[in-house]
Amino acid sequence: MLTAARARGAELGLTPIQPGGGAALRALAAAAHAKAVVEVGTGTGVSGVWLLRGMRPDGVLTTMDAEAEHQRYARQAFLEAGFAPGRTRLITGRALDVLPRLADTAYDLVFVDGEKAEYPQYADEAARLLRPGGVLALDNALWGGRVLDPAARDMETVAVRETVKWLRESPEWISALLPVGDGLLVAVKAL
Repeated sequence: MLTAARARGAELGLTPIQPGGGAALRALAAAAHAKAVVEVGTGTGVSGVWLLRGMRPDGVLTTMDAEAEHQRYARQAFLEAGFAPGRTRLITGRALDVLPRLADTAYDLVFVDGEKAEYPQYADEAARLLRPGGVLALDNALWGGRVLDPAARDMETVAVRETVKWLRESPEWISALLPVGDGLLVAVKAL
């Protein structure tokens, strides 16, 4: 079923999380005993399926995407993977419009794979949304190698680079960069 979701993503020009990154998300959700998860960037549901596989059986994934078509495909992927509709809450809208409406410290994990230029704002929102000990995971933390290249100064690269640096240096986060896919930065909100 993930093969079909990946194919639908390719048709839309999306690049879903790779299997190594997906397995890491599943493990993170399981380690956090995640009951409430937020996903920024639904895509066609590939990362959502990985997250749901690691979450508690009574857990709910809240996932947002500006494109209704993406969410339609994601809903299909969730059903194909055997998850009941009540396990997901799909919200169509820009993440920066939706995130402020979510409850403070109510989430166990926040996964970000949205607009790269908005990564700093997503990280700020995650700090508010996550409970102490909650996990933030940022996909594309290496951004095709550009994050490590000081000559790369485009808006998206700078935003990802600054977010990674902030999470790495902040005493409020315990972070690690996992070398899976295009880089998965994992940060635990300090207790």
